Amino acid sequence: MYLVTPLIMLRLLKRGVRYGDYHKRWPERFGFFDGARVRESLWVHAVSVGEVNAAEPLIKALRGRYPDAPLVVTTVTPTGSERVRQLFGDSVFHVYLPYDLPFAVTRFLRHVRPRMAIIVETEIWPNLYLTCRRRGIPLMIANARLSERSLRGYRPMGSLVRRALRCVRLIAAQSRTDAERYRLLGADPDKVVVTGNMKFDMPVPYDAERQGQELRLQWGQLRPAWIAGSTHEVEELQVLEAHLEVLKRLPDALLLIAPRHPERFKLVESAARSLGLSVGTRSADQVPSTAHQVFVIDAMGELMPFYAAADLAFVGGSLVPIGGHNVLEPAALATPVLVGPHTFNFQEITLTLIQEGGAARVGSVEELASEVVRLLGDAAGLERMGAAARTVFDSERGAVKRVIGMIDDLLRE
Repeated sequence: MYLVTPLIMLRLLKRGVRYGDYHKRWPERFGFFDGARVRESLWVHAVSVGEVNAAEPLIKALRGRYPDAPLVVTTVTPTGSERVRQLFGDSVFHVYLPYDLPFAVTRFLRHVRPRMAIIVETEIWPNLYLTCRRRGIPLMIANARLSERSLRGYRPMGSLVRRALRCVRLIAAQSRTDAERYRLLGADPDKVVVTGNMKFDMPVPYDAERQGQELRLQWGQLRPAWIAGSTHEVEELQVLEAHLEVLKRLPDALLLIAPRHPERFKLVESAARSLGLSVGTRSADQVPSTAHQVFVIDAMGELMPFYAAADLAFVGGSLVPIGGHNVLEPAALATPVLVGPHTFNFQEITLTLIQEGGAARVGSVEELASEVVRLLGDAAGLERMGAAARTVFDSERGAVKRVIGMIDDLLRE
């Protein structure tokens, strides 16, 4: 870790250029921050936006169960930090996770003095884990998932990762597959349990459906609309090309597109205009009009109302080998789901949705366009898919309650 510190500094410089205020918070990555108001805290680490969203119901449950304990939430990315601020404001203490350098980890733990550490999904940092054990801080991995690609990535550091995982008191895995992969990586089999996916327990914004209906009125109740959420580079152009094909069959169709990363907002807008499409944006136009063929959602944290407003949702990161993003967000709003071939980040959930009829998989841009046209022309089919997706979402809830019970036990010990 010391040897790669010069590369870390270069990465900080690059990120500071991309995200204006990030350079002001560099010291946090080395354990320097004002943590005077947090002692005996409960610490939750969620690396970025997806993990913060997954942790939301757990953090809210912890706040209700332990109202007197300060809650510390760490992230790694600026977008994750912004999402914490949107969801929790000043009700939690947010700081960036320090790099896995011994002095930085020690300084961080000395500041926040956690009664317990809860790592969300997949973050295995040897110095952090070993220091928690030395300081007697119980460590838990909640909503644990481990893709086949991550398993392969950790294996070259096998003995070090095994040592780190042996510091963990409990691993609450999303699925049997995730549990088995953690065991293969070296976790104590007796400390790995399957609790389900906490993302099923995410709160559906109480007014998302109402906001969706209001958005829908702006472009017409009968106008066919589909959304591509959390899209990535290359994939965004593929989605726009698919929409050109859709327009040949459905000339009044509307595409709502929400790039995963803010730095891509302008690029996607420019790409759509270069293809001759009429484009609106959230920042400039607020809502789509009847004149817009494409509407870029260039804002963070506003995806759910647009999922509610759309007839059909394509969840990004799946036409390109990113592994897919959260299919539960549209499912929670009874919006039918389309995914590409690469869904290893949400493998079991996606398969369940497909098997139960709430989602469909497409293998290419041509298949995406064809399936969008087919479904937008089948109102009854869309309604059946949406109902099936919501049923899957409702039936899988309960993971947070199980995880909270385990946290109670560890804190009592």
